[in-house]
Amino acid sequence: MTPDPAPAMVSGRVADASLSRLARGLIGSEVLRIAAEIRALIAAGKPICNLTVGDFDPREFPLPAALLAGVQRALEAGHTNYPPSNGVPELRAAVTRFFQRELGLEYPVESVVIAGGARPLIYASYLALVDPGERVVFPVPSWNNNHYAYLAGAVPVPLEVSREHRFHPTPAQVAEVLPTARMVALSSPLNPTGTTMEPAAMRAIAELVVEENARRDARGERPVFLVFDQVYWTLAFDEGRALTPVSLVPEVAPWTVLIDAASKSFAATGLRVGWALAAPAVTARLADLLGHVGAWAPKAEQVATAGFLDDVAACRTFRAEMHGRLRARLDALHSAFVRMHARGLPIESVAPEGTLYLSAKIDLFGRRVAGREIRSNEDLRRLLLEEAGLAVVPFQAFALQRENGWFRLSVGAVSLQAIEDGMARLERLLDAR
Repeated sequence: MTPDPAPAMVSGRVADASLSRLARGLIGSEVLRIAAEIRALIAAGKPICNLTVGDFDPREFPLPAALLAGVQRALEAGHTNYPPSNGVPELRAAVTRFFQRELGLEYPVESVVIAGGARPLIYASYLALVDPGERVVFPVPSWNNNHYAYLAGAVPVPLEVSREHRFHPTPAQVAEVLPTARMVALSSPLNPTGTTMEPAAMRAIAELVVEENARRDARGERPVFLVFDQVYWTLAFDEGRALTPVSLVPEVAPWTVLIDAASKSFAATGLRVGWALAAPAVTARLADLLGHVGAWAPKAEQVATAGFLDDVAACRTFRAEMHGRLRARLDALHSAFVRMHARGLPIESVAPEGTLYLSAKIDLFGRRVAGREIRSNEDLRRLLLEEAGLAVVPFQAFALQRENGWFRLSVGAVSLQAIEDGMARLERLLDAR
């Protein structure tokens, strides 16, 4: 009998050098790398207060019941095929009503494009607006702008920001680099810091963009664009109407791309529904780009999100409940840090303003703690993880180069009890330093 042939095997070894220049130079997500490490420790039974990934544990932050029911109805109704590349008409129209109602912004349906969350929309904005070798301005720390600039072949122009200015760039910083920029990327509230931009600063930067584009138009040059990531706006604790560059300076609208999503607003990170609003010429190209890579949101989720956005009472009720859960966790962290700081321990934090995030600084540089010499934020991160079971993300994961002891703490996947236990372990560690 002839034996069965052996399964086909891949022989040899593929070296990294055989891959594309783009792939070889790419840096994977530092946040996801840390989060994977923490998941492995939790699976091994380690007591960890997980304050790493910007996601929601459905046990702590369940999806809105009305949205979940809408997804189920849409699936049962047969919405399982491809959606239009720019989004289902019902959702695009619902987004315009949502922005008019909640933000006071009037956009035509042609200005709306839907995609699988905010990420592909931000990346597509880089590709649609910036040619290789052109300059993109963004604050550090901020989420993923350094990676998107690399992928687009853009020249990054990072602006290091400070607590004094709420971790946002000042108009003076932007004015200095704007004449040579093709794009300015801003976000408020900001990931990783959880802080909002001062209205006066946002207005001034928008006015700078308008003035710069008037000069460029007179010279027959291409404009500078403003990409404004506002995916956390519904999670800001300020109950006033959220501000955008367009609401403060309507003249900046033609050159502004507003990025938003259901992901953070409705604890719906896994549903993958996001939207951008911009000039129709921009959104048409975003849809073309995303259509080639199939980055549209699932059709059933789009249909369900359209219904939920139009359910004013359900949206606002969920927002109030979400604020309560987030505030309880952020306040628990902040009050523990304030108490430790009052005792003379080398720790401080920024009062919570919303989002999932709290910014905290731990100053142990140059000290020896639990037998470890602390010289970097990574040394600090490992100390906190291995000696106190506290998992956090350093600002270096958000393109900051300087080692300064600042960390992002995310509360979307932890219980109040886990925070209390983690803070107790941290205090014991700092007391024993």
